[in-house]
Amino acid sequence: MTTNRWPARLWLVRHGQSAGNVARDLAHASGEHRIAIEGRDVDVPLSVLGYAQAEALGRWFARGEGNGRPDVILASPYLRARETARRFRDAGGAAPYESICVDERLREKEFGILDGLTTAGIRAVQPEQAEFRRLLGKFYHRPPGGESWCDVIFRLRSLMDTVSLHYAGRNVMIVAHQVVVLCLRYIIENLSEAEILAIDKDGDVANCSITEYAHDPDAGKDGGLVLVRYNATAPVDEDPAAETTSAPDALVGPRG
Repeated sequence: MTTNRWPARLWLVRHGQSAGNVARDLAHASGEHRIAIEGRDVDVPLSVLGYAQAEALGRWFARGEGNGRPDVILASPYLRARETARRFRDAGGAAPYESICVDERLREKEFGILDGLTTAGIRAVQPEQAEFRRLLGKFYHRPPGGESWCDVIFRLRSLMDTVSLHYAGRNVMIVAHQVVVLCLRYIIENLSEAEILAIDKDGDVANCSITEYAHDPDAGKDGGLVLVRYNATAPVDEDPAAETTSAPDALVGPRG
């Protein structure tokens, strides 16, 4: 008899729109080299719209639209992810007593010396890194002091081992960042570099969108997680108090 080692249901959520997302859009529109954000990326909060998106997501789950509600909530330590998880829970997305478990392995991809630069800024200030990224591609390029997608995948494999060990059969929600959502898809679905980059190229992961997996005992010899929906924006689209937003997976933060 095979023992289920996966959650019964797993939701991946990108945080709501952040002040960093807004500042990045303004910097790119005006051709600036740097994004006007004070302090650390980890401390960037949600925007006013981001709060509304997180609450819309919570109300959507409270109405029974999410195929259940999470009884485990894991979040990136970045403020924008923690605020999203809290607003989601407090709007009825999960029981009010559910704790939000912060896991550092869910943090945003680290951009190192490129942090805070726009795409134009990287070309102007760090032209060698722009060329390295062009040659290696975003999957393997690691800026000095930062991470490649492979580095993010390495820590997320460890996270999924923890999830399978402690949360088998549970309903689990992960609230994190765009690259984290994509890299978890890569791990869970055993995708290739080309496949996950094609998904990334096809469109950005929307703020407070839902990527959902369900456990299927017939998926492989030991059962597995099967994709139900990806980047679903209905929770925000259907709520009059919010609107859907997304930001590209740029070279730099804070925006993911």
